[in-house]
Amino acid sequence: MWNIMKIGICNDHAGVEYKEKLVKYLKGKGVEVVNFGTDSVESMDYPDVAHPLAVAVENGDVDAGIALCGTGNGMAITLNKHRGVRAGLAWTTEVGRLVKAHNNANVLVMPARFISYRMAVSIVRTWLSEPFEGGRHQRRIDKMVP
Repeated sequence: MWNIMKIGICNDHAGVEYKEKLVKYLKGKGVEVVNFGTDSVESMDYPDVAHPLAVAVENGDVDAGIALCGTGNGMAITLNKHRGVRAGLAWTTEVGRLVKAHNNANVLVMPARFISYRMAVSIVRTWLSEPFEGGRHQRRIDKMVP
């Protein structure tokens, strides 16, 4: 179904519910999932879970990653501090498609407080299924890190 067989997932307190459901969904599709996130709704600092996921992506310990927090912005900013990570923030299925097709995002970030769980699943399915288009998009990716 998908080329990705091992996904790292992280979340802060705002993404606990969606993370738990997505882990079950992905495992049901035969994907191995490594949990870097919190399992508590107690307030916590998202960089504490984003950095370990980013390192796992950089080192090839996971094929890709998914991150969830309230707006998704803090996670995306933190993840993108790592040279081997291209984290794309998606709030619709079309944006999820484009972060893969145009940016070859190896981490999908979603805003748990602003999308439904149904939308989250649709975004994940699309992002995992979408091929990277390459061509002019690869040229642009090559220019991302100075």
